[in-house]
Formats: sequence, structure tokens, C-alpha cells
Amino acid sequence: MLRAAGVGLGDEVVVPAFGNVEIAEAVAMAGALPVFADIDPVTYCLDASAVEAATTPRTAAVVVVHRFGRPADITRLHAVGQRHGLLVLEQGESEAPYDEIAQRRERAAYLDAKLRGVRTPDGGDGHTYQQYVVRVPGNGRPDRDAFARALRARGVECRVPVKTPVHRLPEFRRCVSLPETERAADETLALPVDAALTKRDMQRVVGACNALGGLLQPAF
Repeated sequence: MLRAAGVGLGDEVVVPAFGNVEIAEAVAMAGALPVFADIDPVTYCLDASAVEAATTPRTAAVVVVHRFGRPADITRLHAVGQRHGLLVLEQGESEAPYDEIAQRRERAAYLDAKLRGVRTPDGGDGHTYQQYVVRVPGNGRPDRDAFARALRARGVECRVPVKTPVHRLPEFRRCVSLPETERAADETLALPVDAALTKRDMQRVVGACNALGGLLQPAF
């Protein structure tokens, strides 16, 4: 899509660092330079103000990735694109069938009501819960990782959605300030909300999470 739009050597393309490296790789394959902008801490998608701040006269495009089933604020991002004459490309996630989305939302609502000690996701703007991503507050990565290990020991599957932001990877390392990206990479954990989970499974998730309150005390 970038090549078809004429994006290439000498151009810059604003992309998120929180997520898949494939986006930055695609920009580099087109001959352009990926420029990383920070995310909105609620949606985990590119923040429009951060995109505008990252824009230079060489910026040709923005690649917006909708994350975890929660869409980006595409209205504001398109407005930035229009002000600066930028191509705005969107990449979504593969959506589950409607009936499965309804079941995921039902399980997410159960977790929202029952979980203690973690910050549950904001369910606004048509969230489909491709992943149910909570935040484990505290000292950052050691607390989240200890929490994840303890959950797995209790039989609860969980995963760190973004282990290393792209701007930390050797091939794309940048000296750039992305505080929300860094914080999200250190705190986020995806809990199961698959349609196949039973009520007992969900109770196990809640029981295991809520039993770990001692790991969740913020440092002072």
C-alpha cells in the first residue's frame, strides 16, 4: 500500500512502537524511514497529538493499527493527516464471528465486575476484546512478570501482549521519548476471554488474580 501510494526513499512514515515489528519492517522495505509516535494509554493505538508532534516536512504517511479489538481515534488521526497532507493507512485485527464477539464481551463484562487489584480495559467504542488486556500496577515489569508467573502456576493462561516495543529492538533502536508506550509494555497482561471458556474457567481466572493482591501494591 505504501509503495502504491508512492511512499519511498527520503520519506518518513509515523508508526506505533507498541506492537508488531512487521509495520516498521514494511515501511523500511518501501525505502522509507519509520518514525515512532506514542500511544493513547486507553486504546493502546497511536495518539493523534503524538502523531502531530512527530510529523516533519518529510512525513508522507501514518500507519494506524487498531489494537486488541479497541479501535483507534481514527477521526482525530484523519484530521491530523488532512492538516499535513499525509496518507493515513489503517491496519485492523482479524475479527472473530459476531456470536463469538458477543461471548467475549460477556466474559469481559464478568471480569470487569469481579477483578480486583488490576486495571481493567476501557470497553468503549465498540471494543470486541480480541484480547482482554489489564494493567498490573506497581514497579513495572518485575511486578507484572511475577504476577503472570503466579497466574500460570495457578493454571490460568495469560500472555504479555507486547514484550519489547519496536524502538527498543536493535534493528530499529531510536533515542525517542515514548512514555506511554514504555509504561504499557511494562504493565500490560492479556487474560483469557475466549468463547470456549466456561463459567468455572472464568471464576478460576478471577480467583487467581484476586488472590495475588499482595503483588500489586504500588511502590512508594
